Amino acid sequence: MPTASLMSPRDTGLLVIDVQQKLLPLIPCADQLVLNVGFLIDAARLLGMQIEASEQYPAGLGSTVATLAERLPRRHEKVDFSCGAVPGIVESFSRSGCTRIMLAGMETHVCIQQTALDLLERGLGVYVAADAVASRYDLDHELALERMARAGVTITSAEAAVFEWTGKAGTPVFKQISVLVQDRMKKLPLARVC
Repeated sequence: MPTASLMSPRDTGLLVIDVQQKLLPLIPCADQLVLNVGFLIDAARLLGMQIEASEQYPAGLGSTVATLAERLPRRHEKVDFSCGAVPGIVESFSRSGCTRIMLAGMETHVCIQQTALDLLERGLGVYVAADAVASRYDLDHELALERMARAGVTITSAEAAVFEWTGKAGTPVFKQISVLVQDRMKKLPLARVC
């Protein structure tokens, strides 16, 4: 039986925030970010989890990058930095029974951080995969992770989150998750210089 601090597919949703075309080229290790966000999306879909996504002012920043957009057919447009200001996102997670939200996307110090703090204030458990969020500058990324952790956000990694969602080995879904993990491992060395 999982402990109260562990995420599960029954109570956790994934929120992908603003991985958009015009901002992504400014992000160091953009390939690794997209790989890890895609990994979270694919695992969450296999596990039947609620997934929501946002785009910050797409008229100016472009739409979600193609490799993620095809996995995220519904994306909420926003101008507020916090996704908590988007009723469709918050209501969707609430209707699905999600009391915990995993955040991925960009930028760590702006939309990720403001969303995390907003969702905490609403009484939700908030998790951030540190290797599936990014900022243009390392200092902004690191300081935001530290601030969120001090506020009560659980900082983890994409792979740790996926195994936590999965819960145990030896099941049919674990075999599918294992394939995702192995595929990611084959691609990840290309980005390890980051």
